[in-house]
Amino acid sequence: MRLLLAGVSTRAMADSAARAGFEVTAIDAFADLDQHPSVHALSLGERFSAAAAARAAQAIAADALAYGANFENHPEAVDRIAEGRVLWGNHRDVLRRVRDPELLSDTLRRRGFAAPRVLRQPPIADHHSPQSPIPNPQPPIPNPQPPARWLLKRCASGGGHGVREWREGQAVPAGSFLQERIDGEPCSIVFVAAGGRAVPLGFCRQLIGDAAFGSSGYRYCGNILTAAPEDGEALAAACAIAAAVAEEFALVGVNGIDLIVEDGVPYAIEVNPRWCASMDLVEREYGLSVFGIHAAACRDGALPDVDLASLRGHARTSGKAVVFARHDVVASGTADWLSARDDEPCDRRDVPKPGTRIAAGQPVCTVYAEGRDAADCRAELVHRAERVYTALNAML
Repeated sequence: MRLLLAGVSTRAMADSAARAGFEVTAIDAFADLDQHPSVHALSLGERFSAAAAARAAQAIAADALAYGANFENHPEAVDRIAEGRVLWGNHRDVLRRVRDPELLSDTLRRRGFAAPRVLRQPPIADHHSPQSPIPNPQPPIPNPQPPARWLLKRCASGGGHGVREWREGQAVPAGSFLQERIDGEPCSIVFVAAGGRAVPLGFCRQLIGDAAFGSSGYRYCGNILTAAPEDGEALAAACAIAAAVAEEFALVGVNGIDLIVEDGVPYAIEVNPRWCASMDLVEREYGLSVFGIHAAACRDGALPDVDLASLRGHARTSGKAVVFARHDVVASGTADWLSARDDEPCDRRDVPKPGTRIAAGQPVCTVYAEGRDAADCRAELVHRAERVYTALNAML
């Protein structure tokens, strides 16, 4: 079956689909060097956008379509690129509802789950005007609740791009919103959905703004797929959130939810209703055909018999980190990055083709590692990222 994939980066999804037996054409911003041999990869480079990918797809013959980031923010582009093809993924109306941060927060809070508050306008200051003194003032309350802190986010964004702290007195621009800041561990859960039900596939800690990988602020730069007993306290609640979201928003196929876990309680931050970056870790560690699972859910409404608790009990902690360039560079000799050596395992994917110009702050490649626990795994990812930076410095 001829399958078209589209998204900012499709290498991992295309690998999974090709291994599942599909004839794959992929459109993204990179067309990385390390594609599955049977994948026909097309790069739009810096011109990539959901709309540009939809236009380019008009000349490609395909029976079915699946999309990745950032199509979830562009429902109209999903409609255009799916014309004449079967859409394996969430439809336009589902995207509009589940990507509405206010609706998501209200829905989860109504069902008894933790979710940050969302505002479209700056909060009203919680104090009395000096012209209206408080009658019969009460003694101060000891240890009062600190005032809420807010993050300013763009509606059509992802991966932490453009997220910043909101300061009192700042406006909320059109197309943006305020989300209550929750202090805790950034995490995520990925799952497959059909018929109002969900089956969890993996639970990760997220690497956010980590300078060791050339990232900063709130920018996503990787995942660590944890194993038992880490994160056990949050796992059951995260699975319940996934089930509620799948039911309320009629999700289909593979999806993810970004979470902040505070004192063992997961707060749902946003839903990514498409293939997510952590899914290749699930495939690598658990031996699941994630795209095969996605296709079965979308095509047949079938869900797999997967017991995540059992998988975590027998798995290693494994992770991936996106390495971002610290300087402008032109890639050279990158074909050697795909060859394993005794002292340097083949741990790099999403490798740029020789001659690719990479600007500072742009992704170079992805490194993978395992560890005894999340901290040990991150330390090994940092070590492997440093090897990449050493190779990049030699190109300057």
